[in-house]
Amino acid sequence: MSVSRTRQIDPPMHWRAAAVVALGLAGALVPGGAARPVGAAEESVRILAFGDSLVHGYGLPAGVSFPAQLQAALAARGYHVTVLNGGNSGDTTAGGRARLDWMLADKPDAVLIELGANDALRGLAPEQAYGNLDAILARLRADGVPVLLTGMLAPRNMGADYAAAFDAIYPRLAQAYGTLFYPFFLDGVAMDPALNQDDGIHPNARGVAVIVERMLPSVIRLIERARGDG
Repeated sequence: MSVSRTRQIDPPMHWRAAAVVALGLAGALVPGGAARPVGAAEESVRILAFGDSLVHGYGLPAGVSFPAQLQAALAARGYHVTVLNGGNSGDTTAGGRARLDWMLADKPDAVLIELGANDALRGLAPEQAYGNLDAILARLRADGVPVLLTGMLAPRNMGADYAAAFDAIYPRLAQAYGTLFYPFFLDGVAMDPALNQDDGIHPNARGVAVIVERMLPSVIRLIERARGDG
């Protein structure tokens, strides 16, 4: 299900410089083993990409959003997968939590979560973001839906204590729930002018392609879990 676009709150310009530091703190990719592609005769796995403007495709033409490129990349590797666009520009973790029931009406087999960038840009309390993501993960676990949690890093201008508390949200939750984990959604893309739109924040089509390529091993593992192979 594609969510109608709303205007994302413009981030402070100094976040661009802060992202340079954040890039250095991004963790390694979750390694992915060899997977058996889903054959054409098998039922398609439905993955809900659930997030904010980075998922929705803010500023991008039709067909090159993260969900669209992810689905195409998986199809090129023989995976019969439908990636649902559950992005809503401007969403915080609270916004995502509030619309979770609506998004789950599409009955996804697995969920990829990308939320929290707007919490950090607004300087919202890390414990609030943790609580919202915890509630989302608890609901998905109760429903038996496998998850790939993608992380975000806080702007360094918020101070060392805030950054440390915010950055720790994602590995803590991934460990607590046993989810697959990709440490930094914008890994390899943040602060590269060639891979971002003019705002310096949102990836362009090439940037999205880099994100998809880097995240693909983790998404393949998510497909395995959805099919009961992982």
